[in-house]
Amino acid sequence: MIRETKFLISRKPFAINLATVTVEASEHDGAYWLNGDCQAVWYRRKNGVTYACLGRLHLWAQWRREKPDLSSPEAMLGNDLDSRYGGDPDGRWDGTGYWGSEVPDVQERHLAVLRPMLANCPAIPDGWWRF
Repeated sequence: MIRETKFLISRKPFAINLATVTVEASEHDGAYWLNGDCQAVWYRRKNGVTYACLGRLHLWAQWRREKPDLSSPEAMLGNDLDSRYGGDPDGRWDGTGYWGSEVPDVQERHLAVLRPMLANCPAIPDGWWRF
């Protein structure tokens, strides 16, 4: 896990909410398989437009011989987890239009995170961690 203050597009541009990290381990033939997810935010650029996105990031590890440490969110993220397939967005904001939930309360919760995120691009929202 890496603690940074801004996103760099050249790196995996995800920041996660540590309070939402869940990882489970299962053992098969002496190897551990890890599977989990967390709430994440990230930036996306398409056709010259920057979007602030919020959604779920799937975390997994294909195999490990040693028993993984699942004692805390920080320990869970230290288990060489993979997130190469990116996040599944629940909401996206480009500064003028919102895409996501049609439920007004959910929209407002999303926009409370996404509006300041896009306004301060490429800063990570307070309380989120990049890994």
